[in-house]
Amino acid sequence: MAKATVSATEELAGAASVDEISDKILGAVWEHRLPPGTKLVEEKLAGVFGVSRTKIRLALGKLSHDGILTVEPNRGTFVSSPSVAEARQVFNARRVLEPALMRELCAVPLRREQLARLRKNIALESEARTRNDRRAIIRLSGEFHTLIAEVAQNPYLGKYMRELCSLTCLVIALYDAPGMPACPHHEHTAIVDALEARDADKACALMVEHLTHVENTLRLEMPVGEDIDFEAVFS
Repeated sequence: MAKATVSATEELAGAASVDEISDKILGAVWEHRLPPGTKLVEEKLAGVFGVSRTKIRLALGKLSHDGILTVEPNRGTFVSSPSVAEARQVFNARRVLEPALMRELCAVPLRREQLARLRKNIALESEARTRNDRRAIIRLSGEFHTLIAEVAQNPYLGKYMRELCSLTCLVIALYDAPGMPACPHHEHTAIVDALEARDADKACALMVEHLTHVENTLRLEMPVGEDIDFEAVFS
């Protein structure tokens, strides 16, 4: 099968790029505006973004490769719905990866601007909690963990963290208990404090405890599906 390509005319027209489209779809997943099981119809998305179906197909393919979307033959492309077993595997993977990031960051002193980036994220999350903006809370909570990988300046670990955090958002969308904060912000503060003190053992222990805390807030029940208004999601 020939590989789909975007026309030069469309690129010159200033339309959204494949990366921009995939990032917007991913952002909608992170903020739970596109819940697990949502069918992504190329024609509808092409109309929403004002681009060709080819470009939408490329963006969906990119997210499918990362496991965020699932392609079902003769049915279409859907936002992935991790099973209970897969949800546990995501958290198990994070309990392996993130302590490794803690030790990497504690090996050398963090620069002032690196600590400032982490603490700014925590402050923004706190503000979101004050105004009870749940979508922002979820997004900023996930960004804290990907930001740790960025600060570590390890692009390979950063890629894995981004994928795992995206899958975690899907897991939380499926299984979180109503009104339960998925990622307590005070635990983020304690982790950064340990990183600043270069206490690797404490930072690792706090991170594992934090991830286990998040996992333990999950309830293993599947939600009832509903129709999604793509215009409203991406407006």
